[in-house]
Amino acid sequence: MSKRVLSPVLGLAGLVVLLAAQACTSGGSQAANPDLAPRGTTMTTAKPTRQDLSNKVSLTGKVTMNPVFGLTAPVAGQIRYLTVPEAQATPTKPTRVATVWADGLPNHVEVPAGATFGGRLVDDRSTVTAGMPVVSAKYAGYGIVADINGEQAYQISDASQGTVQAQIKNGPGPFACSLLGTIAALPSGTVPAAPPEQPEEPEQPEGGRPTGAAVPEQPKGSSDPTGLRLVCTAPDDVKLINGATATLEVVTANAANALVVPVEAVAGGQGKGKVDVLGPDGTKQTKDVVLGLTDGKVVEIKEGLTGEETLAVPGPDLPRAPDGQARPEAGSR
Repeated sequence: MSKRVLSPVLGLAGLVVLLAAQACTSGGSQAANPDLAPRGTTMTTAKPTRQDLSNKVSLTGKVTMNPVFGLTAPVAGQIRYLTVPEAQATPTKPTRVATVWADGLPNHVEVPAGATFGGRLVDDRSTVTAGMPVVSAKYAGYGIVADINGEQAYQISDASQGTVQAQIKNGPGPFACSLLGTIAALPSGTVPAAPPEQPEEPEQPEGGRPTGAAVPEQPKGSSDPTGLRLVCTAPDDVKLINGATATLEVVTANAANALVVPVEAVAGGQGKGKVDVLGPDGTKQTKDVVLGLTDGKVVEIKEGLTGEETLAVPGPDLPRAPDGQARPEAGSR
């Protein structure tokens, strides 16, 4: 009986074809590569939760002697300044320096105890708006001063309702730091000199000023203009050294038991946003929501959700902004 012999070349080719067929069969059963998922594919989901939330702004400050701060008009109206005598010692009680009249009612402006009157920031009898700096004052002692930019100013415009924690670099802290006045930039403030007494019959010397005429006094107690700044004071038992660097953490707002979602689930910002709500069958419904506070990880949902929804992550894609306009970051206020 004769034996059939296979060619080594044909045998090798068959093996290659067999392996290729097996590879194709096994590859067809593998899941698609997640990196190649179509755009908009929901990769994960999230449900709203509740937690306490705070808005915080971190500032770099410096310990400063006798810092200048500003006081604002409590209401809109006409301001009438009082004649404030020069302080002979650090006041131990508030000093009334002006009154804003509105609807026939007086609203007093007082320099707090421990500080002296610095100067007027607007003209007497001016019409002012609520929150406008009208008086400068100088704190007697050490304070912590942090220069801020315009963006930070808007973030902490309501800081007087919040709290400030301070930490001195390589020194004491953290400790509560009490805010002084407003964060607005202050123009130069001047305490007007008293009007000079006019002589009854001044004599006229040759080529000179009338003898006996009073020389106008130079204003006293003036304050220099400042940039945007936040000024706060430490407790009495905290040792401060002039010029030491400090870090301030300003809590500008708090929300207790807030309804929050991950920032990745939200598109939009500046108080308005959109989320994709998933139905039981996996369909998406884009809903408008009102945004509140954010800590960078989660964002408060003030309106638009009940808390029972399931959200798609990432959130919906917003239409491309026109050239030259920036798209707000998700979760920003």
